[in-house]
Amino acid sequence: MLAAHYGWTPKYESVDFNPYLSDFYEDMERWSFNLQIYFLNKRFKDVVDISRCEDVIIQDRTIYEDARIFAPNLHEMGLMSSRDFDNYSDLFDLMMSLVGMPDLLIYLRSSIPNLIAQIQKRGREYEKGIRIDYLTGLNEKYENWISGYTGNLLVVDADHVKFGENPDDFSKVTDMVDAQLFGLFTPKDIQHGE
Repeated sequence: MLAAHYGWTPKYESVDFNPYLSDFYEDMERWSFNLQIYFLNKRFKDVVDISRCEDVIIQDRTIYEDARIFAPNLHEMGLMSSRDFDNYSDLFDLMMSLVGMPDLLIYLRSSIPNLIAQIQKRGREYEKGIRIDYLTGLNEKYENWISGYTGNLLVVDADHVKFGENPDDFSKVTDMVDAQLFGLFTPKDIQHGE
């Protein structure tokens, strides 16, 4: 929706062709490292491609999420060994030394019941077996990470701002994006002499 509104080029997370995701949900401990390396590889490639592109890009996932949320959560749950986690973290740190932060990070804050409702709405077969403790750990990690994020940040309360269903709520989001990216006066205001 934001891509269409602003004329940005969307870059979506590819989940349909992930060779590890289904196996991961069947046996998290066995496949956690493989899955996280796969995602890190794909997201780093995306970041490099974006840095070389002239278009304004909007992504639905960042490279930070895997390293700051998903991999630590798996490690703390005992589903990724310390050896694998340390190896993964070193690789992530090296990659991040080569790229910059996004111009704006939009964080959709959500409760566990809302997350479950969204997962059910998506209807992906391999997500039906997601454990509640896994989701809870992820949500806590997101909150901890976002509280220390130092880049340009916009937080949207996804439990109450239903931008996908309500045009007024979507307008609220675009107003917030305009304020974050363009300040008090948006390009639209400037064009019309306001």
